[in-house]
Amino acid sequence: MTTSGTPAPGDASVPSAPEAHGHHGSIWVMALGSVGVVYGDIGTSPLYAFRESMHHLGHAPAREEVLGVVSLLIWSLTFIVTLKYVLFLMRADNKGEGGTLSLLALAQQALGGRTNFIFIMGIAGAALFYGDSIITPAISVLSAVEGLKLVTPVFDPYIVPITMAILIGLFSVQSRGTGAVARWFGPITALWFVLMAIGGVMHIGDDLGIFWAFNPWYAVHFLFSHGLLGFIVLGSVFLAVTGAEALYADMGHFGRLPIQLAWMGLIFPALTLTYLGQGALILSHPEAIENPFFLLFPEWALIPMVIMATVATVIASQAVITGAYSLTQQAVQLGLLPRFDFRHTSEQSQGQIYMPRVTRLILVGVLLLVMVFQSSSRLANAYGIAVTGALVVDSLLTFVVVWKAWRWSLWLAAAIITPFLILEGAFLSANLLKLLEGGYMPVLIAGTIMVVMWTWARGTRILFEKSRRDSIALTDFVRIMERAKPFRAKGTAIFLTSDPDSAPAALMHNLKHNNVLHDKNVILTVKTANSPRISDAERIKLVPVNDDFVKLTLTFGYMEVPNVPQALGQCRKVGLKFEIMSTSFFLGRRTLKIANRSEMPRWQEKLFIALARDAGDATDFYEIPSGRVVEMGQQVTV
Repeated sequence: MTTSGTPAPGDASVPSAPEAHGHHGSIWVMALGSVGVVYGDIGTSPLYAFRESMHHLGHAPAREEVLGVVSLLIWSLTFIVTLKYVLFLMRADNKGEGGTLSLLALAQQALGGRTNFIFIMGIAGAALFYGDSIITPAISVLSAVEGLKLVTPVFDPYIVPITMAILIGLFSVQSRGTGAVARWFGPITALWFVLMAIGGVMHIGDDLGIFWAFNPWYAVHFLFSHGLLGFIVLGSVFLAVTGAEALYADMGHFGRLPIQLAWMGLIFPALTLTYLGQGALILSHPEAIENPFFLLFPEWALIPMVIMATVATVIASQAVITGAYSLTQQAVQLGLLPRFDFRHTSEQSQGQIYMPRVTRLILVGVLLLVMVFQSSSRLANAYGIAVTGALVVDSLLTFVVVWKAWRWSLWLAAAIITPFLILEGAFLSANLLKLLEGGYMPVLIAGTIMVVMWTWARGTRILFEKSRRDSIALTDFVRIMERAKPFRAKGTAIFLTSDPDSAPAALMHNLKHNNVLHDKNVILTVKTANSPRISDAERIKLVPVNDDFVKLTLTFGYMEVPNVPQALGQCRKVGLKFEIMSTSFFLGRRTLKIANRSEMPRWQEKLFIALARDAGDATDFYEIPSGRVVEMGQQVTV
């Protein structure tokens, strides 16, 4: 895989989002589908957000404190989710796709190339999302299963084992694909939101004064009157907006309008009602602070609601896992990670993939979190930093896009983005207070992933530059071959390379050891665009060198699977005949060694070599038939 001319070290070598132009029925179907995928994470927040916020205040909170916390919850949803993501940021799409890496691609394109600041922000946002991907399944399922303790204390010792069994079951079915059950995600999650709203409505009448929480004065007064304690509570309040980034990241799957309709028509009202209901319940029954969400429901409904909550959290976890697959695929395409083995789990949908290694890594992380923290309350301390950090990164990248790509004035762009940054910065600062209480976990996870991404990007750049210095120009090589007239083999040879202007190492080794040159030789470079998808007309670029050689560039979007044989089949339209059974693919297999002198420190060299050694096979990555591949090995120092 190559990105902007950078080689993979192991080798020598959708249209816009669907909008309102479709049938009205299809928009509502897409809106229902988005409920299960896009809003699964934020839909599990009522299980613990209000509870954790109130626990900081003790068991007898004052009336103004309850109103203040509920007001903070409602206005956080309004300001960050509704205003920032639903109404504003979803307009900053990259040909219909959203997410941190889409913003990174837009920002790089607007600035005319990669800058250190934009690159660091991009990998930081991606790394924080991985932290979220590990914490979300753990805290969501754990908080749902904890509802069993309200049924009978007998379940208390079994909460952690039951949670781990559910999570292991969830991850074990990933290899079979989720297409068969995914169609139920939307209706089930929609039912979950309706039940939450009903639970809230049942208790709002306990104290109608809870409606004063719509007045933002109570939120502001709470923060300024409680000093450091108010700041600590703010860190827990942020749990209500976890999953907000999914609105933007999953835009390409459902389209802007369906996601907006789902939020305005169901999700936002349901969340607001359940927080109002929990607040009214606490005002009339302070003892319900133990678990205000499940106590919204009558005793006979506890077990059904625990089961429903568990199903909802499993769906939310599934959405996060799928998001991690998608992000990994994008990161590989953009040159931020080595190739990962993956396989398709659906014949109908190209986007449904399974990544064994990613699945194992996330599962190990999730189970470790459950075993270490033991309860959702303790795990909540680790949750906020990953999400708040990701939101801050999105705001910084959005500022660049709005200023440079949209060509807004510097002052107007700053006026729009600064309020979001101030609020999100406050949330991030509040969550950093929990650093020693578990907040270190997402920082360690994100920091590790950032080091891996930085090492991979730096190592591939160094390797590319070294390979170019040691290679011969393709034009010079062609002139030499015209005079040498080596023995000819029938058929076509395709040499994969990241540098189309230099003679590929596999070509040189084949000529050196086999003394043969094919009748037709294609110098193939696979590139990744800053767009999520590329049209067939843009995919192929063919440049003849002479009668024997031709340079071919295949460009794929960063969300596309680089199916090389399929793209080669389209080359007939531009005059390049391709028959798979008379074509050989030559790939260079590099064995990396530590150099005596290197631009990287020794520890980073070792990490880069380990990553390269563990990278997925290029044959599988490009979907090349293994029976048509010839690998030529060489040793390279880095």
